[in-house]
Amino acid sequence: MSARLVDIIVSDTEVSAVEAVIRRHCRRFWQETVPNGREKFSCIVQPRYVERLLDELDSRFGSSAGFSVTVSALEAVLPPLEETPETALPVADLPPPTRLEAFFSRDRISTDEIHDDIAESIAIRPSYLLTVVLSAVIAALGMRSGQVAVVIGAMVIAPLLGPTMGMALAATVGNAEMAKRATATLIVGATAALAATYGLGFLIAVDPTVPELLNRSIVSPADVTLALACGAAGVLAFSRGAALSLVGVMIAVALVPPLAAAGLFFSKGYETLAFNALFLFATNLVCVNLAGIAMFLFQGLPPKSWRMTGGVMAVWGFVLLLFLGVMAGRIAFGIGSESLVEQVLDIIIRPLG
Repeated sequence: MSARLVDIIVSDTEVSAVEAVIRRHCRRFWQETVPNGREKFSCIVQPRYVERLLDELDSRFGSSAGFSVTVSALEAVLPPLEETPETALPVADLPPPTRLEAFFSRDRISTDEIHDDIAESIAIRPSYLLTVVLSAVIAALGMRSGQVAVVIGAMVIAPLLGPTMGMALAATVGNAEMAKRATATLIVGATAALAATYGLGFLIAVDPTVPELLNRSIVSPADVTLALACGAAGVLAFSRGAALSLVGVMIAVALVPPLAAAGLFFSKGYETLAFNALFLFATNLVCVNLAGIAMFLFQGLPPKSWRMTGGVMAVWGFVLLLFLGVMAGRIAFGIGSESLVEQVLDIIIRPLG
């Protein structure tokens, strides 16, 4: 990952204190005078050191008049900044990271950068609602006709990516305000997706036995594994600064299609299939959040309170265990995919007989 350029502006009375902080977190920096009695430091910082630099600057100078910090990505740095155990910059008053911690956090962008990437996507705007509706309609039409490529198109749009990542990040760092906004945005988006596909169902014919649709009404342990992998892979890519559309392929595969299928099923009167699709959506949402929080922690994001973060993870884990219990009960009583197909065929054939 490329280095970051951190520009710091402070009052000229704090130059010595700021320089002492900078030297603890980066090896290359330069200073220049700017108007109004202020000084500017430009620092080339490796990604793994950005977060601790910002934290110390904010704690020491955040309330100072004229203080500001901006961070931007650099495409290349010459000569390159080599990082080895021998050249690693120590952290004052903290034990050095283990090799495992350093390995998994070295490519991660800072918490502030992750927060800024997510903050814009958890606001309820007309563009967000329109994107949700279009994504759900595309997914519904793709599943209805059995066209996998069209369903993938809905995944790339990824409207539920921001709220989902926002919920996981908020639980990790203990940001209650972000958690409320992300949850509200997700609920509004899910409702819009259901409403759009419910209305669409009155305009098109729907065959519930089409595999792309029927598969969204079947919940199995394999779906739990898929959702956990999606959540972990999505957070891993997101925290490395990957494009939202690429991460969306990992996340939307677990969230958008079940919602679209549920809307179609409700419109045609297949309530059992619709509730099964919603159950798949809920299961996937729990798994994505649980795996997302675990991956954020694994990469070294600092929780505000381990008790709070652990409590949220415990709640998600308890809900997942309940869902797994429901799945086990269905399997024990023989309510599997084969019996579900028979029920669907019975629903269709009964009116004809």
